[in-house]
Amino acid sequence: MGKSYLPASEADVLNMALFGMTAKQWRDKNPDKKGNIRDYASINELICLSNMENINAVLIEDGLNQKERLIKLNKIAIHQMLILEEQTTKILK
Repeated sequence: MGKSYLPASEADVLNMALFGMTAKQWRDKNPDKKGNIRDYASINELICLSNMENINAVLIEDGLNQKERLIKLNKIAIHQMLILEEQTTKILK
């Protein structure tokens, strides 16, 4: 997230926060793949994405602008993914 790039849509706010790229950037990097970035997401990424959609709605309601939301959502995504991956590892042991 080093670039000062603001995504065009709310879906891409979430994509940037979780995957670090927009849907178009993913398609450009993966021209051979069908579907979209979310079709290739892990179950943990999909859980995180669902949670972030709800959190994003609250942040919008609270009046945060897109850049502020992107930063907050990225921190939340990192934290949630660490927890989800840790739980998955524990279950598999």
